[in-house]
Amino acid sequence: MPKYTPILKTLIACTLFTVGALSQAQQVLRVTAIPDESPTELARKAGPLIKYLEGKLNMKVEYTPVTDYAAAVETLVNKKVDLAWFGGFTFVQANVRSGGKVMPLVQREEDERFRSVFITSEPAIQSLADLKGKDVSFGSQSSTSGHLMPRSFLLQAKIDPEKDFKRVAYSGAHDATIAAVAAGKVQGGALNISVWEKFVADKKVDLSKVRVIYTTPAYYDYNWSVHADMPQALRDKLTQAFLALSRDTAEGKEILELQRATRFVPTKADNYKGIEAAARSAGLL
Repeated sequence: MPKYTPILKTLIACTLFTVGALSQAQQVLRVTAIPDESPTELARKAGPLIKYLEGKLNMKVEYTPVTDYAAAVETLVNKKVDLAWFGGFTFVQANVRSGGKVMPLVQREEDERFRSVFITSEPAIQSLADLKGKDVSFGSQSSTSGHLMPRSFLLQAKIDPEKDFKRVAYSGAHDATIAAVAAGKVQGGALNISVWEKFVADKKVDLSKVRVIYTTPAYYDYNWSVHADMPQALRDKLTQAFLALSRDTAEGKEILELQRATRFVPTKADNYKGIEAAARSAGLL
């Protein structure tokens, strides 16, 4: 064992303390989101939120895009990211896949009563029943608002997509579903109502050609989730950061508008039992 003088011991201790402090200061919170819209739109929405969280948490926050919904689930389950934006179904998948170790922190107030819409560009199609024999697109297979819940409501209406539609397509994202319907690649499509309303507000869809034929009943949807192994203190800080967002400040207004939220509210796993039941009923879980 080497022998150190008292002064050298003190210097080593101070160095180790400094390195430890720097390591803590440089700790990174890794964030991801299901790719339910184009990569450029997701990055645009993430930017101001990442900056806000860095200020609130006093730590570096990094946004890491993923290629598909399954990757978003796996990255949080395997703790390769710390915080994930999930749809109701991807949360359920992550919760089941992790043995109950993935937990939702907050959701938008809108997610307590989320809905999907069915759209068409065909004048003869006026109802869900009129989609029989047609080509119809969902979003991603793992999408709550772009597949699972629309499928669930179709089944409740005695319409089986595999038996009653000429072809079932999966566009991969809500904006891609709108594009497919508008281009006539499919005669009908199901998607997230907030993306539809955003397209309408931004005049990115021609309402003289593409219109809504059915709006679903409400259900719980999106949330921000973490792994249960995240320290409680950090969980609490994250939750408070989201709950503190307010449209009364310029920063809060920008973030909430990008997130299409009035405000964030606490949520819990039990809110998604209905999604889990719908997934099991549809044979998707």
